[in-house]
Amino acid sequence: MHRINSLKHLALLGALKKPVKISSSEFTRYTSTGSKTAARILKQLEEEGLIDRLIIPEGQMISITEKGRKWLETEFSDYKHIFCGDEDKIELYGHVITGLGEGQYYIAQDGYRSQFEEKLDLKPYPGTLNIRLTSHSADILKRKSLKNIISISGFTDGQRTFGGCNCYFVEVEGVRGAVVTPERSHYPHDLLEIISPVHLRKTLELSDGDEVKITIEDRSACE
Repeated sequence: MHRINSLKHLALLGALKKPVKISSSEFTRYTSTGSKTAARILKQLEEEGLIDRLIIPEGQMISITEKGRKWLETEFSDYKHIFCGDEDKIELYGHVITGLGEGQYYIAQDGYRSQFEEKLDLKPYPGTLNIRLTSHSADILKRKSLKNIISISGFTDGQRTFGGCNCYFVEVEGVRGAVVTPERSHYPHDLLEIISPVHLRKTLELSDGDEVKITIEDRSACE
């Protein structure tokens, strides 16, 4: 809580636009703590890459980093969702990871493909883009009650049974797709498997470790 409140007050002082000069003792007015605690908070923000600091004789020059800006943008998105019930956009951030290589096999199954095309109006590229959400974004998603979940039914091909899954529409850096979540309770809440009509890695020139923005959209509100 101290971190996001501290970032908010630094932004109100103008630290998103340019470095601001402030001492730890002055910063206590915004944290309601002692100067030692305020100094510790600023040091923690710096260590986590949320602010840049330059120590000067009169105190310190502080600016909010791009990572800090994204934290604030996510917080802003949260409050918009709380107070504006008709908002249809949620922005999350995560990093590209290598999956287990099973996406291509499952998406190739007619029982899934036909439902993706019918229910999502989406003919998927044979494979998924796997994203590990940042802890902050994962917490946001865990708290959300998404309005437009689309169920994909399980089926059998005569030899084995395939389980059902839930889907919701997203954009990955502006490219349309959908998250596919298997209907099993132990599935990690911070992992997103995304299908799309295009090869997302190639189209967006992504490599493992790259950070991406995922925008969840309510398709019923967008059409």
